[in-house]
Amino acid sequence: MITVGQDTAKTRKTLTVGDASIAYYSIPAATAAGLGDFARLPAALKVVLENMLRFEDGKTVSVDDIKAFAEWGAKGGKNPREIAYRPARVLMQDFTGVPAVVDLAAMRDGIVALGGDPEQINPLNPVDLVIDHSVMIDEFGNPRAFQMNVDREYERNMERYTFLKWGQSAFNNFRVVPPGTGICHQVNLEYLSQTVWTDKDQNGDEVAYPDTLVGTDSHTTMVNGAAVLGWGVGGIEAEAAMLGQPISMLIPEVIGFELTGEMMEGTTGTDLVLKVVEMLRAKGVVGKFVEFFGAGLDTLPLADRATIANMAPEYGATCGFFPIDNETLRYLRTTGRDEDRIALVEAYAKENGFWRDADYAPIYTDTLHLDMASIVPAISGPKRPQDYVALTNAKEAFHQEMKNTFDRPMGKEVAVAGEDYTMESGKVVIASITSCTNTSNPYVMIGAGLVARKAAALGLNRKPWVKTSLAPGSQVVSAYLEAAELQDDLDALGFNLVGYGCTTCIGNSGPIQKELSDAIAEGDLVATSVLSGNRNFEGRISPDVRANYLASPPLVVAYAIAGTLDINLATDVIGQDKDGNDVYLRDIWPTSQEVAELVEQTVTRSAFLEKYADVFKGDEKWQGVETTDAKTYDWPAASTYVQNPPYFQGITMDTKEITNIEGAKVLAVLGDMITTDHISPAGSFKDTTPAGQYLIERQVPVREFNSYGSRRGNHEVMMRGTFANIRIKNEMLDGVEGGYTKGPDGAQSSIFDAAMAHQEAGTPLVIFGGEQYGAGSSRDWAAKGTALLGVKAVIAETFERIHRSNLVGMGVIPFEFTGGDTRKSLGLTGDETVSIKGLDTIQPLQEVPCEITMTDGTVKEIMLKCRIDTGIEIEYIENGGVLHYVLRNLAKAA
Repeated sequence: MITVGQDTAKTRKTLTVGDASIAYYSIPAATAAGLGDFARLPAALKVVLENMLRFEDGKTVSVDDIKAFAEWGAKGGKNPREIAYRPARVLMQDFTGVPAVVDLAAMRDGIVALGGDPEQINPLNPVDLVIDHSVMIDEFGNPRAFQMNVDREYERNMERYTFLKWGQSAFNNFRVVPPGTGICHQVNLEYLSQTVWTDKDQNGDEVAYPDTLVGTDSHTTMVNGAAVLGWGVGGIEAEAAMLGQPISMLIPEVIGFELTGEMMEGTTGTDLVLKVVEMLRAKGVVGKFVEFFGAGLDTLPLADRATIANMAPEYGATCGFFPIDNETLRYLRTTGRDEDRIALVEAYAKENGFWRDADYAPIYTDTLHLDMASIVPAISGPKRPQDYVALTNAKEAFHQEMKNTFDRPMGKEVAVAGEDYTMESGKVVIASITSCTNTSNPYVMIGAGLVARKAAALGLNRKPWVKTSLAPGSQVVSAYLEAAELQDDLDALGFNLVGYGCTTCIGNSGPIQKELSDAIAEGDLVATSVLSGNRNFEGRISPDVRANYLASPPLVVAYAIAGTLDINLATDVIGQDKDGNDVYLRDIWPTSQEVAELVEQTVTRSAFLEKYADVFKGDEKWQGVETTDAKTYDWPAASTYVQNPPYFQGITMDTKEITNIEGAKVLAVLGDMITTDHISPAGSFKDTTPAGQYLIERQVPVREFNSYGSRRGNHEVMMRGTFANIRIKNEMLDGVEGGYTKGPDGAQSSIFDAAMAHQEAGTPLVIFGGEQYGAGSSRDWAAKGTALLGVKAVIAETFERIHRSNLVGMGVIPFEFTGGDTRKSLGLTGDETVSIKGLDTIQPLQEVPCEITMTDGTVKEIMLKCRIDTGIEIEYIENGGVLHYVLRNLAKAA
């Protein structure tokens, strides 16, 4: 609902587009009204400013908030004032969406307990949930793979799908895109987003404003390539946003990234984004907006822009934004948007100062520059997206990783049972064209198909130990690959369609051949994967793979043919043709002209219109999912997928003052770059783990374990998998990998069992960490699991944005070391006792004293910076979390 503020009513104007008129909030009019000079604000920040104009009410948004944006420009791009921001809509995928809908269903039970009406709990903003994270690559390399994986997906996930279909009927403003349609970010980019949104205000008048969103997946940022401001938040924050709670944030700094020049022959948008990630990680842009500008954008297609925007979480920024220009309009037209909407986007952008032309020259907090002519083919790995490696240096770099990172020799060979080849470190066992990052880009997808075509024509094939897969982000990709007759060539090399969804990139790789797995384990080898994704953190892709590399889709095909990282792919022979002649990468690499011509011929408006015509309908399997029309959910007691979480059980209207932490024990001491993959349960798990034992006790066979992600609707499973990543290292233990710690008796124990023992004794817990704690995906379970284990505080050197917010949203207080203190400088072993004072009078970003009692009885007092960043976050902590805060407010309003 749009409301008109008293002081900004004069900024509301009417825009005429064709024969239609529509209201909008004018930034130039705000300047004319004396609210400040906003002309040279970056477009990304103007989107936030417009939000302030539209929602100014003198309370949550004030005139001073609006004037602060003019001060931002006057101060050279800095003015970290707290503001209340309201996105237009929310995007979810099923891994993060299921627990969010579980929470909404639990809140309906909670509001009933507080004497309210369950229908008070409804999204106030539009919510789209795309089921894309549940398909697993069990079958591959044959024409049956797609249908068999879909069938298996429904077998595994029927309980979840029944629950989501109930949610679709029970909640207003909530739509579900069924399985097998595509990846949420690609569906968002190609169909859901509008660049300029429209809605009716309280008087029934139509209002135009920038399309904005938050999503429960960190790669929500992809849509910034189409000038739609969006970023990932945890499910907790997204639920609050959909329930009408504004997102509390600071006016961000905006880093301008100037692109000049043109991409050279033989390079791809993936090569460009890997360099951008490296540069921005080195720069340090956590919590900041990045806006791309410069003459280079004139030759950069929107598909490449979306690739760069997608990987904002990898370079640490809140978003990577591209302003509206002619390329934005071309993309909207090609992807089937209505012509009236395209005309509105152009007229609105030009009228309200959002349009990028040759004179676009905003003020930025700081800038970087990259000449795109300097880009070379590259990969990134083996553990982090920012670990950029030029292709010409990949073999040497892998040898260095073997020596320095993995401490293993090259050349050790292990026989593979029943096969005529051996296994050794460096061999590629997974090559996957997957993920929203690249499969949304027809230039690299067509390029991959052409590499396959040229390779197949020469008689080349993938190596027999390579598990190959193709998981496009939308059905449109299949349409243009088939129209170009390239799918047959990809099939010939084993890149058959395995499903439409997020597969290898989030650990749904499925098992590799058992004999291969056994050989890797026997030799303690470093097997590798090459994928066209955005994440390659430890333990994420496959439990059998230690080294994971990100690459463009054409390079994924090439590495499948080579079969190893122990090769200079740029110059070495990658195979022999059918006549025994040596073949090099250059022999199968397409020209830019070849790619561009096929894109022009096959990526058509009609294909987008056809594939998205019935996007919410689903196939016969989805249509056959039966559910009820009850307003509250009848939680199935025997379900191991969906359980009523404990957050709101026994809730009353009473809040609690924040209290000091006394006599806390340490659950874990963790190092730098501990990602949400390390913290949150993800991927597969074994029957020997606490989560596996829980399922075994409930007669679930190992074959039906599915993945942690698919079981995010069951807190019992997820608690047991928190901090249980197979590669996490708790520095309280010597040389031990996995989710282990010391129990109350000092003996080694699983983290879950130790936490439960401490809870039973009434002992609060803390966790120590290093730099960039909580980097990576916007996994709300990284915070939920932490809270349910009884952790009251996390003390780290620095936090990534989303995880810090999620911790606060779950009532866990984040703290940062000050004065150069670290876990290492303090000599922490994890056997200490921790007390934190000053919390009973805490203010945002206040420093507070912390007493650490060492094992010898001495006490060290240090100062910690409390990362409760805003006033509203104090209220969240007092309520026990953001959802408790919202629930009580709704009950008060009833």
